[in-house]
Amino acid sequence: MSYNQTLPTFSAQGLATLQIYWVPIALLFAPLPYLILSHWNKSKTAGGSSAPDYSKFDTANIRVTKILIHPIKSCRGISVPEARYTLEGLENDRRWCIVRADNNVVVTARDVPKMVLIIPRIIPDSPCQKNGRLEISFPEESVCEAFSVPLHPTEETLLSWQSIDISLWSKNDIEGYVCQTNTGRSPSEILSQYVGFPVLLAMKGPRPRICPPTLRFPKLDAPSYFQDGYPLLVLSEESVAAMQERVRGMVGIQGVEEKWSNDTLQVER
Repeated sequence: MSYNQTLPTFSAQGLATLQIYWVPIALLFAPLPYLILSHWNKSKTAGGSSAPDYSKFDTANIRVTKILIHPIKSCRGISVPEARYTLEGLENDRRWCIVRADNNVVVTARDVPKMVLIIPRIIPDSPCQKNGRLEISFPEESVCEAFSVPLHPTEETLLSWQSIDISLWSKNDIEGYVCQTNTGRSPSEILSQYVGFPVLLAMKGPRPRICPPTLRFPKLDAPSYFQDGYPLLVLSEESVAAMQERVRGMVGIQGVEEKWSNDTLQVER
């Protein structure tokens, strides 16, 4: 599908502007998948039904309040008012990743927590040509310079980039291209300085990466970029609030001038 074609759009203004298309995707409410899988395994052991019951799940009051795009896997997200939807998920979401230079295994914030401080920014194409770019910047104290790579590299450009097979979870044949720039240090060299060991910045190649089937969609045939499992992930604000309440006692905050103003502080990745 061409990015210039009209695509479905998700809007943060509510479900009134959210159009549902018959695309085989799995919407996961974390940590709901693990609870469902656990329940399913217990049911099979007990001789019960192998399919979860969704009939009591009330969707009448669900509203979309925020949309986050993460262009580079495990790096900072971008809050957007709306986003176009492609077969691989939200446009440009996790289309890039950072991999180890020695084995092409994807590096995430589980390994390098400060990756979440890397700031990607999407500069869209102009109306007449595909000249968009992905800009990447770093915390000032890192002394790493910002750089940008093309959003839609030409066929000629891709031929000059190294093609690699990337490993993510159980998959070790995900097609990717090592991103390059025309001037200055390479993106991989700058990122290696930041994380502290040799890495490469890779963009997903055109060969589809098919999602594993789910209990509800055993014949799922949806592609994805570098998401952990599925094209679209959904998290409720109620779950975020519960997590913040649980973690609050473990995190100390200093430097807030007005008493109790930390009630309004939010941490967003």
